[in-house]
Amino acid sequence: MFRSIVRLGNALSLNKVCPRRHQRCALKYSTAAAERKKFYEDVSISQGEGGLFEINLDRRKLKTPGGKLFTVPNEALAIAVATEWDAQRETLKFYTMHMTTLCNTALDNPTQRDKDQMINAALKFLETDTVCYRVDEPHALVELQKNEWDPVLHWIENRYNITIGSSSSILGPEIPEATKDTFRQHLNSYNFWSLTGLEYVITQLKSVVLSLGMIDRHLSVEQAVLLSRLEEEYQIRRWGNVEWAHDYDMYELRARTAAGALFVQLSSESSTVKRKLLQD
Repeated sequence: MFRSIVRLGNALSLNKVCPRRHQRCALKYSTAAAERKKFYEDVSISQGEGGLFEINLDRRKLKTPGGKLFTVPNEALAIAVATEWDAQRETLKFYTMHMTTLCNTALDNPTQRDKDQMINAALKFLETDTVCYRVDEPHALVELQKNEWDPVLHWIENRYNITIGSSSSILGPEIPEATKDTFRQHLNSYNFWSLTGLEYVITQLKSVVLSLGMIDRHLSVEQAVLLSRLEEEYQIRRWGNVEWAHDYDMYELRARTAAGALFVQLSSESSTVKRKLLQD
């Protein structure tokens, strides 16, 4: 974690006790589950050309896996990314660095998609949305889905003046074109970076409804994750589970979902943080 952030000219430097260590290491990396030995001591951020913010590992500028200079649009997002790098200890655990991964995705755009393609991909989840698919037995699970999912479904229908509905048919509910058009217009209001984060959240929760409920702050991260796992949690309560595995999956999903939601909020922020102090 940051011990403190002190403004030095145009740079924000993290105070450390240890001296700087300079090593010749490429800053490209993979987000796979493999760990890598840490090769830097200090993490700092600086403002570069066009007002964009950069991440510095010792005196080297961070780059994306695609070789681009790693830059983010505002100071708050830069601080969030720098915190991830500063939190690493002896080994770099890239699979825990969700904010960094999302920035890399937005910068490199490895699938070369534009906003329209991203919106279409997100809307595909609406056709198979978790809260729209219902079981018709057992009765206890039917009631649980009704009691827990219906209020969220009614909220989003009222919030956006749309109709979604639910169904126990294998085909799911038939989503009206007017509903898709409304969501398409809403999603188009997001910038490319925010849309990258929102699509990430949707893929985690398998639900447009729950994702927008969380982004609009109608649901907390914990509530959205629990609702996305409602049937699984029901089966676990009924039949039991391997406790450590269940807890790990739950916390991992929470971490990814929270990171995606934070990324959406920070990448929507137009103003920079003028002065920030983060304490352990």
